[in-house]
Amino acid sequence: MTTGIEQYQELIEQLKPVVKEPAFNQILSQVAANVPRPKRFLIKMELKRQAKPCQRRIDLRGSVDGDCHAYEHEGITHYLDDIAQEMFERQVRCFGGYTIGVYEAVCNTENNFRVMHSKDQPDTDVLGTESDSPQSLPLEVRYLAPVVDFSGVRQRREERMNFVVSVELFTELKESVHATSIDISVSGLKVKAPKRYLFKPGERITVHFRGLELDYGLNRGEGVHYLLTDIDRSREEQRLSLKRLYDQEQKAFDEFLEKFIQGNKRRYKVNMDNTIDAIVAKGYEQYYIPHFTSLPVYISQHEDDLQPQYLLFNDCNRDIYQYWLDEDNNLRLGYLFGHQRLQKLRELAPGQREMTVFVFSHVTQGRCYFYSASSHELDAQPQLKSAFLAYGSRKLSWRVFKLQLTDMHPEQCHIPLSLPDTVSEMVRRQNQPPSPRLQSKLKSLRYIALVTDISSEWATQAYQKRKLQKELLTKLQVFCHPRNRPPVSIAPFRFKYQELRRETRFLLRTPVNLLNDDLKLTGVTEDFSAGGLRVELQNLFPLEVGAQLAISLPKLQKLTQKHHLTEIAYKVVHVSADRNIVHLMLGDSSREMHAKEFFQELIKNNRRSLKPVHEQQDMAGIGESLRNIYAANPLNIAVFIRKDGIQLLPDSIAHVPSEHSLKPLLAYRGDEQNLNLYALYAARVDSRSFIEQTLKNMRTHNVPAAFELFIAFNPTLGSIQQAIQVKLVEQFNNDAQRREFISLAMGKGRFYALKLFLTKTGRPDISLLHSELTYVGGYAVHKAKMLEEQLWNVAAVADMLDVTAEIMYRYGFNQHHIDANVGKVEDNDNQVQGKKNEKMAQ
Repeated sequence: MTTGIEQYQELIEQLKPVVKEPAFNQILSQVAANVPRPKRFLIKMELKRQAKPCQRRIDLRGSVDGDCHAYEHEGITHYLDDIAQEMFERQVRCFGGYTIGVYEAVCNTENNFRVMHSKDQPDTDVLGTESDSPQSLPLEVRYLAPVVDFSGVRQRREERMNFVVSVELFTELKESVHATSIDISVSGLKVKAPKRYLFKPGERITVHFRGLELDYGLNRGEGVHYLLTDIDRSREEQRLSLKRLYDQEQKAFDEFLEKFIQGNKRRYKVNMDNTIDAIVAKGYEQYYIPHFTSLPVYISQHEDDLQPQYLLFNDCNRDIYQYWLDEDNNLRLGYLFGHQRLQKLRELAPGQREMTVFVFSHVTQGRCYFYSASSHELDAQPQLKSAFLAYGSRKLSWRVFKLQLTDMHPEQCHIPLSLPDTVSEMVRRQNQPPSPRLQSKLKSLRYIALVTDISSEWATQAYQKRKLQKELLTKLQVFCHPRNRPPVSIAPFRFKYQELRRETRFLLRTPVNLLNDDLKLTGVTEDFSAGGLRVELQNLFPLEVGAQLAISLPKLQKLTQKHHLTEIAYKVVHVSADRNIVHLMLGDSSREMHAKEFFQELIKNNRRSLKPVHEQQDMAGIGESLRNIYAANPLNIAVFIRKDGIQLLPDSIAHVPSEHSLKPLLAYRGDEQNLNLYALYAARVDSRSFIEQTLKNMRTHNVPAAFELFIAFNPTLGSIQQAIQVKLVEQFNNDAQRREFISLAMGKGRFYALKLFLTKTGRPDISLLHSELTYVGGYAVHKAKMLEEQLWNVAAVADMLDVTAEIMYRYGFNQHHIDANVGKVEDNDNQVQGKKNEKMAQ
């Protein structure tokens, strides 16, 4: 790099995606406005140098801490490790091709031995101070993550233009205040005024546009009436948000303002803050939804009767759905939502509507019987509690579920674009609300019940240690759900996201033979569509995604002489984590067309008897509507992780309501806009964060890895390392040590237990953001590209929930202890606030 501009490396990275844009010089002037002109010139020359095409071959074998393999790009074979390959692809996206900048970035990754050696030396700048790398930051701020609000997307009714002009405000008391506009629309205005004037929301303000009167000859005597809706006093001045009051006809002014904005919005730039916030919120939300591990169930209310009506599943929470299928594939999830349980949840205070439910199933004479009991229900029958936990935990079907309940509103089913309808006809169509028929299906919904499988081997072992009293087993029938009273039917729908299947799949179990060269496997189909199969194998599947198989369906072949159902070519598109389930896609040769025609006829002729897999097709758009409702009311906490060199650092965190049980922990040494994720990074495995250790060996399509964290939290202590002590459940030698940790944490502050589901993300689905990204790019192409790069940098997502109650229950603490644990930290928080108040008073 050119000497003298090392301190501007972050700025250079920011400008890489736009170096080849025609408007690069203007963008550079805007983004680097505070950089001295000579340095700005050097930055420009450096970017132009890095953007030059490169043909050099990269061979990192023996030069990096990682296994290298061949990687071909545009006819050149490089030898790169995984980190270098990711860096290569990211930099190619930035520059639009293989350039000198790509070559240099790949040869200087964090795991390069040369780079690591240089970092062993003291890293100082010209003033002799340590560099401001993430690792050099204090622990109190190193793991701060900005808050992203999934429900914070707001549609603007019209475009708002950044425009600075002098205005004069007249209050209701006829007091004159000289101010300056910030942005303007036909029906709204934002101005900044001196802080010494007192305003209050709801006040009527008369505005005279003195600058426009001078330049455009507007009527000087006529003011425009506005309502003051919001005041921001966080800066040196105060910023007033004003809404137009149409209590008097001012047709000439309206026409002038509309033409003025349309004619000058390219010159003065449209205010895009709302659209940029919407792109960020939607981009992160679409990373979270496909990897979401809990199952949302939507509860309708008819008078005082609550009933589960719909559920929403994806690839990561489908195991919960499938657990509740009986021997005939009938969904029995409704057993979880008895009338008394739902009523009890509803009566609890917001933020406390949760319970732990223990479940197992028992198969006799080919019939599946489900048993379930909440912790409160077991406490009400202490003589059966130990027998239920001891017996159930010894069965393979044993599960521990956490149920949570939250309010919702049917109107949340629609999330329009952040853009006004006037932008384009396509935007207007996308902003259309759901059909009246669909809205009528949702109108009775009032709650979301969230089901999370929090089972673990540690929990199972703990419950198995209870004494099994065999003489009490017959009395466990009180917890059995009778088959002659089946639960209410719940209609399942699939989350709509990028990988949504194009065809409806139907349940079908029939023998299948698989052939690949000398490899012969047998199995049974689980479901099928016209163009694909899902097969359960008797043995582990040894091949990888992309393998070609010859499939024969002997039993189905007996049903037809017209079609050939032997040695049909299928391609493997997915293999389950346990390698017992393979997903296959049909080829397109003539033999495969015979198979496709057969399956199409099979579906057509048996539409009434074939059962669709999980998905309902009778209401277009309901899956997306239910997804929107959950996005507006998330109960678990989404955490996003970005890759910074070889480090995995907090990127952002979803909004956490003030009543959430984890808010005191996450808000410690943070604020409303930046929460602290130190607790997730404090647990170390072999001197490294367990998050880094896990993601290092994880592939994109792996099922989420689950962890239990034990946290001792005492906010009265000085440093964050003293205030927050964290251990993974497996880092204790036995249950006695776990109980001791809990007791000590409660004695000094509060005990928290977290369940964390961690997985790598795939590529972002930019097509879902196309309209808004195109709009931003039309006015500021560099901002659109930076937003895309921000989304590409997300490497992993975590789903986090509080399991303190279950873990305390597991290790022998009663409800009194659980309640006392919650109250303890409130007292400590009051003590901390009291000390802060004392310091302020001094």
